[in-house]
Amino acid sequence: MARYLNVMRQRAYSEEEYQKDAWNEILEEHNWYRKINENGDHSYNNIKVVKDGVTKPSEADFNAKVQELKDAYASAQYKRQRAREYPSWKKQLEKIYDDGVEAWKTEMIDPIKAKYPKE
Repeated sequence: MARYLNVMRQRAYSEEEYQKDAWNEILEEHNWYRKINENGDHSYNNIKVVKDGVTKPSEADFNAKVQELKDAYASAQYKRQRAREYPSWKKQLEKIYDDGVEAWKTEMIDPIKAKYPKE
């Protein structure tokens, strides 16, 4: 599971953001790399190891991690769609208080879940 990726973020990630998150997730070490060209991106060829005892992961491992993050974000599309349509917590709690949990579930929650099913 992605540690740094926010799958609920509404604005789509850029390639640069996926790359940066991939570097942060691929090793448990902290502060192990730097960009060669500070104005450049986080692509594989622009990263160098700066911490003793750390080996730069292979380009294949890096690309696999980037793809894993993209897949994780894409697979959560239904969650983002549902979140946009659910009523506020205040309205949901009022519905539960006024009409009960079953009415809340069938009238407020289930229609949105049906509209945006899990893939």
